[in-house]
Amino acid sequence: MKRIGFLSFGHWSPSPQSQVRSGADALLQSIELAVAAEELGADGAYFRVHHFARQLASPFPLLAAAAARTSRIELGTGVIDMRYENPLSMAEDAGAADLISGGRLQLGISRGSPEQVVDGYRYFGYVPPEGQTDAEMARHHTALFLDVLEGEGFAQPNPRPMFANPPGLLRLEPHAPGLRDRIWWGAGSRATAEWTAEQGMNLMSSTLLTEDTGVPFHRLQAEQIQRFRDAWAAAGHEREPRVSVSRSIFPIVSDLDRQLFWRERHSTDQVGHLDGGDARFGKTYAGEPDKLIAELAEDEAVAAADTLLLTVPNQLGVDYNAHVVEAVLTHLAPELGWR
Repeated sequence: MKRIGFLSFGHWSPSPQSQVRSGADALLQSIELAVAAEELGADGAYFRVHHFARQLASPFPLLAAAAARTSRIELGTGVIDMRYENPLSMAEDAGAADLISGGRLQLGISRGSPEQVVDGYRYFGYVPPEGQTDAEMARHHTALFLDVLEGEGFAQPNPRPMFANPPGLLRLEPHAPGLRDRIWWGAGSRATAEWTAEQGMNLMSSTLLTEDTGVPFHRLQAEQIQRFRDAWAAAGHEREPRVSVSRSIFPIVSDLDRQLFWRERHSTDQVGHLDGGDARFGKTYAGEPDKLIAELAEDEAVAAADTLLLTVPNQLGVDYNAHVVEAVLTHLAPELGWR
């Protein structure tokens, strides 16, 4: 059994060709897609976070609203850029959203991707200390966030408080039990995956890796996953970790599918440059179901992961994206042993 969800970047554009023309459209349609995905039997609704862009940016109101409209589906992010976050405020927001959801949050966090603006985190009031990089700042924010999620008291209470306090040091409230075990790190390399395991976070791996060894993307990603699991075992963590991978998968089962994705039927990996280094991007899977079943059966990373996130073209609207999710669940998942 493999958990299958969707990952939406929440793009919006005032273009007449877009079904998502405003920030309000992006937010409201994201909630509706989560509801539709749950009704179809999908397992997760995940949302990307990008600042200074016509995309989803503020995840916790969205996650809380989706939680109030659903009852079973996991709700998550992929990923929150920790360079921009106040760890304590984030812990309060995350705790509240998780309690509303009944413990269904699965939060993907990371250093983030290349930005829309230069050093955008500075506009949010965060500057790396002297001698520290922005990536190191993100990891420092993450360490504080993970620490306070444990729920231990750390703040000295006021001796003359407005309201009565429990004994001892105070923790942030509301506290969401178990949320610490549902934090994922978006790792772009094999070394970062090993670091993720050492910190006791789940692994989230997307459709690109910030390194290239010359092997196919799925094989390099499978090696990343194995290194994560080996490092997890070496760290001696008691629980079993989770691993997700993202894929663009479009079964062609209608004339509209064929019109939109026929050009992607022969997609291949791409090698390029990102942040000054080599990067390998995974291909798009598009074609008739029997073709995709054969191709996906050879994807070593999908086989190794317990969770598959389908990257959806959200500007095509809720109905079409629900159709994509349903096509994967109906035409591919049973044949591949995912259901």
